[in-house]
Amino acid sequence: MQTYEVEIKALLGNSKRADEVRAAMKTLDPSCALHSKNKQLNHYFEGGSLDKLATILSVHLSPDAKVKLNDLVARSKNFSVRTRDKDGDVFIVTKVSVDDTTSENGISRMELEEKVPLPLEDLDALLLSAGFSYQAKWSREREEYVCKGVNVTLDKNAGYGWLAEFELVVTDAARVGDARREVSALMQRLGVQELPQERLERMFAFYNANWPEYYGTEKVFVVE
Repeated sequence: MQTYEVEIKALLGNSKRADEVRAAMKTLDPSCALHSKNKQLNHYFEGGSLDKLATILSVHLSPDAKVKLNDLVARSKNFSVRTRDKDGDVFIVTKVSVDDTTSENGISRMELEEKVPLPLEDLDALLLSAGFSYQAKWSREREEYVCKGVNVTLDKNAGYGWLAEFELVVTDAARVGDARREVSALMQRLGVQELPQERLERMFAFYNANWPEYYGTEKVFVVE
């Protein structure tokens, strides 16, 4: 069964603002607590095709993941591919847009995230051999919460500083609109503003052009 993720980002910037969001979540939902904390490396790719991706990964994916990826191949118009190291566990992540926003940073997307039994550098090498090329490499520290049924992550990103992501996952495309409204309502109650897609795309483009300066560091830039 395919799933649809509705994810809205908010730029927090500094650690003080992140503290304010943590406190606001706890006030609104006393059961809200830190579920996990991890460090991640995310390598974004461009070029290539989902057909090639499905072929080169077939021996490393579970049967269910193969079905989901082949379904994404059939639906895909705008897709993004990344590899992820999450505290030593390695994943292939593929996202396909189901609205007018981008597959890299969009609000409503179909997603496959599958753990693979390979080191990050070996998984990257597979993608490079299949015609993909590096777009950028990202590093971050992530905290994961659930507030009022919505998944919330607070990320300390190289380049961006502190960023919050509010996400609901649904299994019915007809529920995407309702999920977006639910996420937006929670953000409003927490006093958090959505990061406009236009600004997010400018930030994304700036990072991609300058990522070696920021990857693995605590340097932050500001793009209006």
